[in-house]
Amino acid sequence: MEELKSIVFFLALCVPFFIGTIWAVVDVAQRDFGSTRDKALWWVVASIPFVGFIVYLLAGMRKGKRQGA
Repeated sequence: MEELKSIVFFLALCVPFFIGTIWAVVDVAQRDFGSTRDKALWWVVASIPFVGFIVYLLAGMRKGKRQGA
């Protein structure tokens, strides 16, 4: 029973970070950052597990513009 609690706890911590990382990578793909270099840099940042999407959310998302907007 203790092992099941550990697994549930682990998943409860990891799944939100995984979803956030996927969201950030998709969001980078949909934005225009002015140059390919900047877009690639934000893609790398957004792909860093656990902290990358938080950095992108706080700093990078505002730098890009929605494509077609």
